[in-house]
Amino acid sequence: MRREEVAVLAGVGVSWYTWLEQGRDIKVSGAVLDAVARALRLDAAEREHLYLLAGLNPPRAEAGPAVPITPELRRVLDAWLPRPAYVRDRHWNFVAINDAARAVFGYGDDDHNCLVSFFTNARYRAQHAAWAEAAPGVVARFRADAARYPDDPEFDRLVADLTAASPEFGELWARHEVAADAQAVKAVEHPEAGRLVFEATLLPLADRPGHSLVLHNPRPGSGTDARLERLMSRVRLVEAS
Repeated sequence: MRREEVAVLAGVGVSWYTWLEQGRDIKVSGAVLDAVARALRLDAAEREHLYLLAGLNPPRAEAGPAVPITPELRRVLDAWLPRPAYVRDRHWNFVAINDAARAVFGYGDDDHNCLVSFFTNARYRAQHAAWAEAAPGVVARFRADAARYPDDPEFDRLVADLTAASPEFGELWARHEVAADAQAVKAVEHPEAGRLVFEATLLPLADRPGHSLVLHNPRPGSGTDARLERLMSRVRLVEAS
């Protein structure tokens, strides 16, 4: 496609488009860049690159609905065993959980959302060594995530339902605190394994906007490695019997 044709399709002047190609110091808006991207039929990665070349922040990718994870990502979760890991969507719904996360945190078939489970799963709450101290940060991180999607009514529904189910959540939500930590420490008093301490790291999945992979690694010096190995060995024996 010739330069003149791109300019016409994008609704901009030929000279201006030429200056854009040459990287001159001109004022450019996101709307114009989107028009150029449509004219050139750029994909999402190419459109993002165009924004960066123009010195603008690329628009945030739209979060898609939760869909089953790919076989490759499933293998990542399984390879992380015996350490806990799971994938959650933008609403903090569980998309996939490995066996260690179920065994360590007490997640069962009724656990579909990690925020809801944090406040309503009695087993999880009883095992969490510092539940009251961790709760404000959990709610603050969820508020930060919800703020990224102001037009998504599902966040309002989740907040309303959880406020009705948990006065503690309602009180914390009313504080309007916000946090965006990608790492946290989780300590669990497991009824079979004893004290387990993990460093949790949240990794956004670039190919699935709004989805994150949450990995838990035993904290060095806590003795968690050995206790976790014994716990998961017992789990495997039970499953095999």
